[in-house]
Amino acid sequence: MRLALIGVGLIGGSFAKALREARKLDRVVGFDIDAEALRRAAELHVIDECAPSAAKAVDQADLVLIAVPVGSVQQVFRDIASNLSKTAIVTDVSSTKASVVDHARRELGAAFARFVPGHPIAGIERSGVQNADAALFHNRTFVSTPVGQTDQDAARRVEALWMDLGAHVQRMTPEEHDAVFAAVSHLPHLLAFALVAHIAEQSDSQRKFKLAGSGFRDFTRIAASNPRMWRDICIANSAAISAELSAYRDRLTMLQTAVEAQDADALERVFTRNASGTSANTML
Repeated sequence: MRLALIGVGLIGGSFAKALREARKLDRVVGFDIDAEALRRAAELHVIDECAPSAAKAVDQADLVLIAVPVGSVQQVFRDIASNLSKTAIVTDVSSTKASVVDHARRELGAAFARFVPGHPIAGIERSGVQNADAALFHNRTFVSTPVGQTDQDAARRVEALWMDLGAHVQRMTPEEHDAVFAAVSHLPHLLAFALVAHIAEQSDSQRKFKLAGSGFRDFTRIAASNPRMWRDICIANSAAISAELSAYRDRLTMLQTAVEAQDADALERVFTRNASGTSANTML
């Protein structure tokens, strides 16, 4: 199989390395707007060939993986549409799905039927192809979000590849995906960014950061994630994220009221309910 890898970062690089280890690839042609990242991917043997453009990368490809920030996906679709073979399957790894599907429908033309949108739940805070790991997707979830026009054989083939890499495949609609991950991924990242910014702007921020314990580090670890990527995610999934922020703000207001009133019973009820829920989720 010939893979065109558009975006040679952590996820795209890990996908290529994992497929190579699984002996599913004959050749990987890569493209990235970051020339240094592309050079590094070649040096690390993540890709076999550097293409001068996205359009050139997909020439003769059997599978195209788009692994760029969600704000760049539409332009990639536009660039590659006319160079795709009639049998090439296109897929992506974007953290939002409804907007990506809309862009694909608008830009890919007849090839839209062979576009299989998806999202591997396997990111880490370190970015870059130098951190690519063939085992990154093992025992992780891959969310597949085909739509009514998606060719079912193409969807099954993409899902089978992820299963070959050790991932568990789950199907959702794009809208369901975006609502779920607004709550469990996008909102937590925003909260982590906000907390770090809140403390960083205080006059004694350095002392506070030095004294912070493991709880603070666990909560804010994801604030080291790629700022551009998260900017694009927030824009692409703004409605669902806004709804989660609004509900969370209401919860914070309730907690502030309880703290100011020194309402021990109200605080304990919230903490007990949350502790029970966290324990239950940890066991799943």
